[in-house]
Amino acid sequence: MLITAESIKVGHPDTVADYIAASIIAAIIDEEKKNGMTIDTMPHCGLECFVGKGFCLVGGEVTTKAWVDVEKIVRRTVLDLGYNDFAVGLDGASMGVLNAIIPQSPDINIGTRADMGKFKEIGAGDQGIMYGYACDETPELLPLPFVLVNKMMRAFENCGIPYFAPDGKGQVSVEYDDETGMPVRTAKVLMSNAVDYRFAPKGGHKAIEGQAKRVAFESLGDWVDKKTQFLFNPTGEWRAVYSCSSADSGVTGRKLVVQFYGGYPGAQVGGGSVVNKSPEKVDCSAAFGARYAAKNIVAAKLARKCSIQLSYAIGVARPMSVYVNTFGTGVLPDKKIAELVDKVFDLTPRGMIEHFDLLNSEVYRSIPRTLFMDDYPWEKTDRVKELKNSAKALG
Repeated sequence: MLITAESIKVGHPDTVADYIAASIIAAIIDEEKKNGMTIDTMPHCGLECFVGKGFCLVGGEVTTKAWVDVEKIVRRTVLDLGYNDFAVGLDGASMGVLNAIIPQSPDINIGTRADMGKFKEIGAGDQGIMYGYACDETPELLPLPFVLVNKMMRAFENCGIPYFAPDGKGQVSVEYDDETGMPVRTAKVLMSNAVDYRFAPKGGHKAIEGQAKRVAFESLGDWVDKKTQFLFNPTGEWRAVYSCSSADSGVTGRKLVVQFYGGYPGAQVGGGSVVNKSPEKVDCSAAFGARYAAKNIVAAKLARKCSIQLSYAIGVARPMSVYVNTFGTGVLPDKKIAELVDKVFDLTPRGMIEHFDLLNSEVYRSIPRTLFMDDYPWEKTDRVKELKNSAKALG
């Protein structure tokens, strides 16, 4: 049985769009903090970016007292991602930038401001359904294919080989044991990376493929073997000049499956885009809250696999529902574990913003790379003892 996960490099045009939106929100937060911002006066942002050939359109809704130079942020972000020449698909210095940001609807603002809200607390910035997932396949408590493919993407981003341009994507297929359901080995690896042939080595595609295989297999460690198949740039040639927005548009939120567990079976995707919203919008904060709860449940050995669904109503702080599915691996009935989640975790916007430090601009500057795995507050397993004690009380 093979299970595959997909991921992309930060230079993929969809990630470029995500990075631009997140960078604008980070800049707004920094400016608001200079003016004494608190959680009750935080800015409200919902941004969308479209990256086309040689330009970027930024739109969406923002409520803030701060002013930031959107064009400057767009250009700096694109340049920081390695796009400094149209020979690699995009040039942050000379690309066009269109700003179509408008103020947030006052009807939404009323529901999300503690001093104006119907319930006198920070309500959810929108209705929606969010999922969190965890399993015991890896130390990160994430599916192995998702962990491996993301490690491979980071390896290609940091390998320092000049002819690997910023744009790239890959897949890792892991073989699972039919009886135990646990991973055994990596069966197949696919890596597609734009190549800047101005710096390509002698030997052409074969030499480049050899270097790509080395980078990929080193990142996958002991999970590869002599039988692992490797495929690089299946069409034979992917020239950097036809990468990023020179060949494909980029849009915020278009890689949700990639960001949320890589398409692993059982790890569902709900809500909307995460990194382009301020954290009172539960598409953002509850995506982390659901993952945090699921990870702690698995870490507490209350289940080997855990999926959590949270639903919210706009303007209302507490979740409308909490649903847990442990796929038959729970030590308690799923309904009882759902009661634990509701009891142990504060899944209101205020609770998640405070606990996860979501008004830290550096969080926004890092999460487009990966929502999970890294040293984020929602990746901590610091509620294990409390969960175990509460589980004992439930019997």
